[in-house]
Amino acid sequence: MKITFLGTGTSQGVPVIGCQCAVCTSDDNHDNRLRSSVMIEKDGRVAVIDSGPDFRQQMLREGVKRLDALIFTHEHKDHIAGLDDIRAFNYVMKQKVDVYATDRVQLAIRREFPYIFDEIKYPGIPELNMHTISNSAFTAAGIDFIPVEVVHYMLPVFGFRTGDFTYITDAKSITEQEKKKIIGCHTIVINALRHETHVSHFTLNEAVELLLELKCKQGWLTHISHQLGKHIDVDSSLPSHIRCAYDGLKLEF
Repeated sequence: MKITFLGTGTSQGVPVIGCQCAVCTSDDNHDNRLRSSVMIEKDGRVAVIDSGPDFRQQMLREGVKRLDALIFTHEHKDHIAGLDDIRAFNYVMKQKVDVYATDRVQLAIRREFPYIFDEIKYPGIPELNMHTISNSAFTAAGIDFIPVEVVHYMLPVFGFRTGDFTYITDAKSITEQEKKKIIGCHTIVINALRHETHVSHFTLNEAVELLLELKCKQGWLTHISHQLGKHIDVDSSLPSHIRCAYDGLKLEF
């Protein structure tokens, strides 16, 4: 199984229009982050978790030729806005793309992209098969996923575990019951927005403390804003088995 970090930033990520901070003006590619998303490849099939506004750019950058499944964590625009661009994969693969989302997220998708679901289909619209998921294991693109429910302010959001890899974004808290699904998992990805307290995201310290509690062998931080600081400075301050993820990072399992 191969994991590619398509994006590790936020809507307050890099570059921020008009911002002249050290991160936004950095020439280090590690500081140039697109919206958070991850791609999982196994046995020639491809699943992507979240398609934000940068989805098309991310697919082109990585030279992705097929998309078998698109899985959504939640309905915020920075995670669903790129859904329209699955039409390129419809064209190349000559088939619909399987999309996985909760009932609540599906309602938001139908509001944002009503033309996809119109009774009279406009030529060239995105073609998809919608699959409803809940807090139960499911299989997408031949890959087994275990949802991990976290809380993003007051909104339930899904992270996902597949094998010994867990991906969690947009979280502020996780119940003890949900932690049991991932404790001891080899590689865990957690959002770390900034240093200062935030109402709906883990801070750097909160994310590190959680990774230590979960006893992972390897921890990666994602959903990073420019307020966290430069990659090289933050990375050097972390425990040896925890690092800042960056766009284009690839892991093999």
